[in-house]
Amino acid sequence: MKALHKSGQKETVQNGAWRNRPRPDKGVRDWGVRNWGWVRLALLLLAVLLALPAGLSPAAAQEPIPRRNLFDYLFGGPRYERDDRYERPAPYGRRRYDRDGSIIEMKPRPRRSTGRAAAPRPVQPIAPLAPEPVAKIDNAKQVLVVGDFMAGGIGSELETAFATAPGVAITERSDGSSGLVREDHFDWAAELPAMLDEVKPAVVVIMLGANDRQQMTIGSTKEKFRSDAWFKEYERRVTELVGVVASRKLPLLWVGLPSFQSPVATADAVTLNAIYRNQAEKAGGEFVDIWEGFVDEDGKFVITGSDVNGQQVRLRGSDGITFTKAGKQKLAFYVEKLARRHLGEMASPDVVKLDGSNLPALSALPASPGQAVPTHPISLSDPELDGGKDLLGAAPLPSLLVETPRDKLVRRGELAPAPAGRIDDYRVPAVSAATR
Repeated sequence: MKALHKSGQKETVQNGAWRNRPRPDKGVRDWGVRNWGWVRLALLLLAVLLALPAGLSPAAAQEPIPRRNLFDYLFGGPRYERDDRYERPAPYGRRRYDRDGSIIEMKPRPRRSTGRAAAPRPVQPIAPLAPEPVAKIDNAKQVLVVGDFMAGGIGSELETAFATAPGVAITERSDGSSGLVREDHFDWAAELPAMLDEVKPAVVVIMLGANDRQQMTIGSTKEKFRSDAWFKEYERRVTELVGVVASRKLPLLWVGLPSFQSPVATADAVTLNAIYRNQAEKAGGEFVDIWEGFVDEDGKFVITGSDVNGQQVRLRGSDGITFTKAGKQKLAFYVEKLARRHLGEMASPDVVKLDGSNLPALSALPASPGQAVPTHPISLSDPELDGGKDLLGAAPLPSLLVETPRDKLVRRGELAPAPAGRIDDYRVPAVSAATR
């Protein structure tokens, strides 16, 4: 048979030797099949070595920090410091793929900054639970509170302050728009005597003046505020109102005006407070100065300040005139301290009714048979036959049949035997025949 060699030359195969002769490409193919696993492993290691320097950051190529063992913690072994010269790689963003298969890097959206850090919310103090009111006793002392809208706030908070005192009752008679200037609206000098007769108070509290910064009618003329005639007439009206209380010899507490948001109104309040103080003290009353409780260290108006518990709260309204709930409590706190001096023990929560309703049930002790002394029969019709001529105690007391341990000790010096088992029981127990 004839066959063509790859080189194109003719080759004659004799005796079938061509079949047994290995083909030139068969040995290479067999060697590749046998060693293909090693080739793949070598290629994989080469790819890892090529990718390692690019995938790791310089910080990852540093020497690992050895862990501290128990002896290092106990005896203070060497301290290892990390080299922070290299920054950590930024985290990968989210990836998206385009239509052609290319990767689109998606960076995380930066958060919006508000420009300034949010201010912490003020801590709202937890208001204590209001005490449960108790029933007032019949002879409870009355505290009469009269005046304008500020006096109304004092009255409501005084009721809360004395809610647990059964010996104190608060009566509030206020008119929010009243004052000493507009007598056509409400004439306090004419209305107060009837209130005193009706309530019969033990203490009178007055607060006026917040509505008096206005024109005053004197007779047929109208005087402007801050004029000399205006102040003269206003002082006369204050004296008249104070005299109504002083004539009945009642304790008077005149509450001064606080500062206001308007500097002009604050200056006027200082002038009016001087009038209230002078006239109240002349009549024997007391002036309640609340000024320091509603101003700062420089004496200026403040909306937020310390309440009765020392917490920072809002004291005044948005108009700079009225009071909040906490402001009314602080206002009444000044009055409460002075009122308790005049109320005495009646302001205590321990006051109770002095009748039999609060007494416990008393049980009669049983009479001792030896102490019982019989009495003679008493005649209901003839007083001469009932032994009325005999004096009590003239007859000797009957002798007792049974001697008490006290009688034995005093008369014969005998002590009662100690109970068995007590420490002073020195008796020797009797020995029976069985124990012998």
